[in-house]
Amino acid sequence: MADANGDKLSIHINVEISTAALQAIVANAKRKAPKDAEGNYCIDTADCVSTMISRFLVAKDFDGFVLNTDNYSALWKV
Repeated sequence: MADANGDKLSIHINVEISTAALQAIVANAKRKAPKDAEGNYCIDTADCVSTMISRFLVAKDFDGFVLNTDNYSALWKV
């Protein structure tokens, strides 16, 4: 995510999303993606998932979310 300087990092992580969300991303990406001369999709659906999650995190203020220490209590269920 962007910090005050606009810096971003690309990290590889595991996230849990619903099957329906993954199916929607793949279906919509294929619907919107250009095709080559042979009719093959010119899109990497894994990159689409990454981009959609990144865009969601920016839109929903992930930076602000992680700054709030109250959001960390669920990490350590005692």
